[in-house]
Amino acid sequence: MTSVPEFMRFSCLVKKGVSEVRERKIPELTEYDCLIKMKACNICTVDYQQWLGLREHQGYPMAGGHEGTGEIVKVGAKVQDFKPGDRVIVGYQGCGHCAACRQGMTTACKDFRKESEDGYKFGEFGFADYTVKRSDVLYKVNKDLDPSQAAFGEPLADCIRGAKIMHVKPFETIVVIGAGPMGLLNAAAYRAFGARVIVTELIPSKIEMSKKMGFITINSKETDAVQAIKDLTDGVGADAVCVAVANTFAYKQGWEMLKKQGGRFLVFAAGYPAPELDVAANDIHYKEAEILGTYGCTTADFEDAAKALSTGIIDVSPLVEAKYTLDEMQEAYAKAAEPESYRVSIVL
Repeated sequence: MTSVPEFMRFSCLVKKGVSEVRERKIPELTEYDCLIKMKACNICTVDYQQWLGLREHQGYPMAGGHEGTGEIVKVGAKVQDFKPGDRVIVGYQGCGHCAACRQGMTTACKDFRKESEDGYKFGEFGFADYTVKRSDVLYKVNKDLDPSQAAFGEPLADCIRGAKIMHVKPFETIVVIGAGPMGLLNAAAYRAFGARVIVTELIPSKIEMSKKMGFITINSKETDAVQAIKDLTDGVGADAVCVAVANTFAYKQGWEMLKKQGGRFLVFAAGYPAPELDVAANDIHYKEAEILGTYGCTTADFEDAAKALSTGIIDVSPLVEAKYTLDEMQEAYAKAAEPESYRVSIVL
């Protein structure tokens, strides 16, 4: 039987550009809690942008880390569906009983990313050797899946959520603007839904990654991307466009790529400072177009992401850029913040 320590080690941001490793007592398990020995937690844009000082509104000290996976080592008295030894990805935790939580829409819960009782913002404690979560926010994954790949559960669930919101159908043409980690993850989700996916990108290394993952890829620095989409669709345009970079010009370009009538336009990424979406109301009217937004995901999307990763339907292995330990968080943040980086994983 695995011995359980009294204290957990975790990383938190204490100010711009400064991460510290601290200790706190492991919380007592309630009857529906699970103690998880973390295996990996990947650095999200939410995390490294605060390290860069771009999301100061999130507050300090911030104990983030929500792209996590681990092994259950202890369960509460009333936990039925999990046992020690199970590998899980960690989902969103809210209050568990409000209208939003009952519908699986945890991001709308007032307790979503709630400050911990000991004063840590976000209070997720994903960058930690141990963490405690309620069993209803855990999702089983294949034990043989590399932990750094299993940790893609949350961002992949976000992309699956976007695919559902856009009502992606087989044989449609979907354009993804941006071949960063979330752009290519969106592209992989749309392909799994049966769509033909075209990716546009400016940065050479990201163009190569997109091609490596098998996507039709347009170099929008050297080519008129809007015209290229028209050419690839016999002049019709895309059924839907996902803008996976928070950029005003990308929004303008994506809107022009849509087909004449009935297209869907998904604003996926948030940016700081916020970009502008300049679309005429009459244009929306005559195009019968839909402008959609997505933030986070539902419990059903987490279930789908766990299945997609566990079965290999979606392969995220090319997107693991580098691996670091908990004591190397400063170096890890610096790597994650590089414009050409994909996911940086903290292996625990």
